[in-house]
Amino acid sequence: MRFMQGRYGMDQFGRFIAAAALFCALLSMFLRHNLFYWIALALIAYSYFRMFSRNISKRYAENVAFQKQWNKFMGKFNKQKNLWSQRRYYHIYTCPGCRQKIRIPKGKGKIEVRCPKCGETFIRKS
Repeated sequence: MRFMQGRYGMDQFGRFIAAAALFCALLSMFLRHNLFYWIALALIAYSYFRMFSRNISKRYAENVAFQKQWNKFMGKFNKQKNLWSQRRYYHIYTCPGCRQKIRIPKGKGKIEVRCPKCGETFIRKS
């Protein structure tokens, strides 16, 4: 415990690097290719370097930059997941004028839809 005092430790970026190293190690086992082995070894070394680093502000800035990119990447998947979960009760149409997504409840028959963004109207079956 005293050894880690004043050191950065493990964070989300460190866990991602460790998982990527594990993935590369597994790839090297199955593909029998040394390149993935050396990549895995380098990632493990970098993970330990970050964990034992005393430059906490620099490691924190790296983690914040990683989280920013990770959230942007995962936001796209979460958006699609949310749309798919709503498809049971709603039809999701795209406005032909501005490409805005519009959610219409199912079971209302043919209705005229007015885009809230550009004001264009179109007829769709709900």
